[in-house]
Amino acid sequence: MSLQDPIEKGLMSGWRIDDLTRDDAPALLEADVVIVGTGAGGGTAAEILSRAGLSVLMIEEGGLHHQKDFKLDELWAFGNLYQEANSRTTADAAISILQGKSVGGSTTINWTSSFRTPEPTLNYWKQQFGVLDIDSANMAPWFQDRENRLNIAPWAAEPNANNSVLQNGGRQLGWNIKAIPRNVKACWNLGYCGFGCPTNAKQSMLVTSIPDAMNAGGRLLTRASVSQLLIEQGQIAGLDCVALDAGNHLRPSRQCRVKGRHYILSAGAIGSPAILLRSEAPDPYGLTGKRTFLHPVVANIAEMPEKVDPFYGAPQSIYTDEFNWRDGNEGKLGFKLEVPPLHPAMAAGVLGMHGEDLRQNMERLPYINSVLALMRDGFHEESPGGEVKLKDNGRPVVDYPLNDYLWDGVREAYLQMAECQFAAGAKRVRPLHLDSGDYRSWSEAREAIRDLPLKAHRVRLFSAHVMGGCTMGENSRTSVVNSFGRHHHLNNLSVMDGSVFPTSIGANPQLSIYGLVARNASRLAAELTG
Repeated sequence: MSLQDPIEKGLMSGWRIDDLTRDDAPALLEADVVIVGTGAGGGTAAEILSRAGLSVLMIEEGGLHHQKDFKLDELWAFGNLYQEANSRTTADAAISILQGKSVGGSTTINWTSSFRTPEPTLNYWKQQFGVLDIDSANMAPWFQDRENRLNIAPWAAEPNANNSVLQNGGRQLGWNIKAIPRNVKACWNLGYCGFGCPTNAKQSMLVTSIPDAMNAGGRLLTRASVSQLLIEQGQIAGLDCVALDAGNHLRPSRQCRVKGRHYILSAGAIGSPAILLRSEAPDPYGLTGKRTFLHPVVANIAEMPEKVDPFYGAPQSIYTDEFNWRDGNEGKLGFKLEVPPLHPAMAAGVLGMHGEDLRQNMERLPYINSVLALMRDGFHEESPGGEVKLKDNGRPVVDYPLNDYLWDGVREAYLQMAECQFAAGAKRVRPLHLDSGDYRSWSEAREAIRDLPLKAHRVRLFSAHVMGGCTMGENSRTSVVNSFGRHHHLNNLSVMDGSVFPTSIGANPQLSIYGLVARNASRLAAELTG
């Protein structure tokens, strides 16, 4: 193992790491600040608070996996780095949800796209939800801070052939096409970002903020699921963890109690509301888990005349906001267009085909491009989002109703993506819809897509961006936490992750989380250290 791996270096230097499934795991841990989750929110908070001289304990449901484990293996990655082995869905199974579950959270397995929160989104939060200091001028220094820290910059290399379809087709249609900012350093351009970066080029929490926090004296508890917060007289007195093994099975025989001065939930927009619900945390207006947003995603595939090898090269490097803000917040559902990679195992699962049809498309995979539309939910009265609820066993699930407003946006997205792919030279285009055929021309596709029945389980819907559920704002009647993440009813609890977003953001959310948490954690550090 190369000593250039910061995790390997840290393990050799004696970092304090405990695995709750092990026989020697501690039954009691204490720290100044206890952080639940190690993704974009938890990792950023841990780095800033540790640097301020506070003792920090990070708690992670998944295991610690790092460079030596990342071997471009899809199936291994799904089983070890994703929530529910990449089988998480909404309550009705209509939307597949991709989320990380290992040290580094989703930053370990995302595709590196890093956008500042769009100005219209920040303005909407300020105007509609009364969030303080959230305008572009106030947030710009925090975004810049994280961009510098994580080497975020627009991808300077040529896009791979897969992304070039969106670039070429969009330019033919006169769209505004731009390069995606990526959090990478000395990237090898392999294209396997979703399975853990084997070169440590991706500047995820796993190789940046978490090592910094550990080197500053932090501690890490892995394979530990927080069962409940212990609430006494308006504050958290401790929390209980239960071991969660590699097979996603709780092991009640292995438990740990954790105590701290301050507690931070950074378990994501499903995990953080779920912990509050399991703990029966004060919620006088029934807001916890409500207004959960998913950026519902639909996609088209296209067979191109030349190879695009959609499994190689930077997975996302080109985007357009041509339809994201076109109608503002009162008109049609806006969407952002990007390009996903298509690796064999995931492609076989998402194409929605079987038998000979699937075999033929998999055989042609090197020629298959895909374009996706990321729906900007939460800005319109007919887009209220969903709700995080608890199953009988206490595990969370998202109930996300589908309505005509969403379906109208889906149809429009199918049409725009198809026109773009044909403009780029596609031989055939097919929306990922169980009733769709292969369309050989734009005119044929236009007529057919207008007649596709849009309903759950016929349209293939996905999400990799879960947001909301612990909405921020100054009014405790309409928000769970204040503008800086402090819980309205528990005085030593903060929430620092995407669950505090009042809406979706209309862009890949990791930099939005980094910037907001950097601001809020810096403020908290000042409060805790005087």
